[in-house]
Amino acid sequence: MTSQPQLIRKIIHVDMDAFFASVEQRDQPHYRGLPLVVGGSPDQRGVVAAASYEARQYGIHSAMPSRTAIQRCPHVIFVRPRFHVYQEVSDKIREIFHRFTDLVEPLSLDEAYLDVTENKFAMPSATLIAKEIKQCIFEETNLTASAGVSINKFLAKTASAVNKPNGLFLIPPDQAESYVEKLAIEKFYGVGQVTAEKMRNAGVFTGADLKKWSEIDLVKRFGKVGSFYFHIVRGHDDRPVVPNRIRKSLGAEESFAEDLIDRHSIISALEEIAETLKRRVDSSETSGRTLTLKVKYGDYQQVTRSRTVAASIYEVGEIMKVALELLHSTEIDHRHVRLLGLALSNLDCEKEEGQQGYVQLTIDFKY
Repeated sequence: MTSQPQLIRKIIHVDMDAFFASVEQRDQPHYRGLPLVVGGSPDQRGVVAAASYEARQYGIHSAMPSRTAIQRCPHVIFVRPRFHVYQEVSDKIREIFHRFTDLVEPLSLDEAYLDVTENKFAMPSATLIAKEIKQCIFEETNLTASAGVSINKFLAKTASAVNKPNGLFLIPPDQAESYVEKLAIEKFYGVGQVTAEKMRNAGVFTGADLKKWSEIDLVKRFGKVGSFYFHIVRGHDDRPVVPNRIRKSLGAEESFAEDLIDRHSIISALEEIAETLKRRVDSSETSGRTLTLKVKYGDYQQVTRSRTVAASIYEVGEIMKVALELLHSTEIDHRHVRLLGLALSNLDCEKEEGQQGYVQLTIDFKY
């Protein structure tokens, strides 16, 4: 009896290079070649949303407090985000993806998975498709992207980070397991800094070290995610590329340069946040039934309050009515407020996320 050939998928992970910062350097030529940060300024307790590669040379990275960024590079340039521009560019990039396949799973504005096992041009080589996508992005947006090509999501995501910026890297099927064995544990997608430190403390420094652990032991040590680690270290990842991911929530928040100390200023700030949330709700053409209030006090303690209502919320007045009810259950009358946020979830657009169908063809993997 003849055994069936192994079923192989062709997955591409495309990741734009320093996306927000690169857009700003593209649109403002005098910023090119200079350390640049997109985010809030240091005097407003801002946070780095993105850093150019020139800024990264100083150890600046996203989610870093802006004050820390300017300490590391006193001449760094701060630019306020222009999210409407980033969204427009992202829409263009997504349109390029869809020229090649309908199986596109966006992860954020600047990255996505593509399943090109079957593609619109019947191209046998995933690597050639990735090259064409990168070329189209550059010609039509004047921005660069990095791409990873392999047989599943984990490997493709890992590969896209290898030759950044403007890189392209392939992990072919016959080298998948050996490549992961040599990979440093902190390079594993899905292994955060805290987990990586726990693994190093347990003597796990590379994929080869991780591979020595049984699935049962990994689950005992790291919980349910241990099963994921057990499979990916062997190059296995069966997650499909799921197009049209369902958005779970919409939100808006603001940090304040000076703590808010009275109810009037807090409510006034909350109204502005509600207006921002309303605009995002309108642009997403949705509404929701659960509103969550986030309050960070002056001592950095953070609390959240949520309420689910019977009818969908989408007008500013409705948002504020629930927000004020939630606000009354906090300690704003006795404590300073450093940050406020509102998020709408249980969205009307949410649907049961079933398994999206895709075909794994019995074909050779063309480099």
